[in-house]
Amino acid sequence: MRTSTINRKTAETDISLTLNLDGSGVSSIDSGCGFLDHMLTLFARHGGFDLTLTCKGDTYVDDHHTVEDIGICLGKALTEALGDKRGIKRYGDRILPMDETLILSAVDISGRGGCFMDMSIPTEKVGTFDTQLCEEFFIALAQNGGLTLHIRQLAGRNSHHIIEGTFKSVARSLSEAVSIDEKNADRIPSTKGLLE
Repeated sequence: MRTSTINRKTAETDISLTLNLDGSGVSSIDSGCGFLDHMLTLFARHGGFDLTLTCKGDTYVDDHHTVEDIGICLGKALTEALGDKRGIKRYGDRILPMDETLILSAVDISGRGGCFMDMSIPTEKVGTFDTQLCEEFFIALAQNGGLTLHIRQLAGRNSHHIIEGTFKSVARSLSEAVSIDEKNADRIPSTKGLLE
């Protein structure tokens, strides 16, 4: 089983996160941010990842530190769970519809973290959640997970749908990328011989 547990405590957040890449989409999420709990539950289910998370953050300020630091921890857990990345497919992509919204995501587990997003979320908030934190989460995930991550909003008018579609699309892309390529299960998928 490809699993990792990350514990990270700063002056702003105290996070415990366990990730199982070979799970069944079961999750237990308590981030202190209800909308993020919803998104991470969807992320786990659609990626087929088992995810357990608790976070005590300075949400009396706002949700920024909580969202970004959870992205950091999830990226670190992904990197640790993958080890030398032997046998993985490395690449994954998904165009995902959600009502009027259509989201494209593509991921390369390259070892070189970068997030490239082209999105237009029409409102500043979904409930109490600051919608610009969606990008902060995926930047932190990509940088700390060694992912080259592209996200494009092809259609969409509803902010909740756009963000939810993004989490689902990225989860599906990542699930494909971390899956084992049976024909090359003993090989690192790079002509360099390593991915870092």
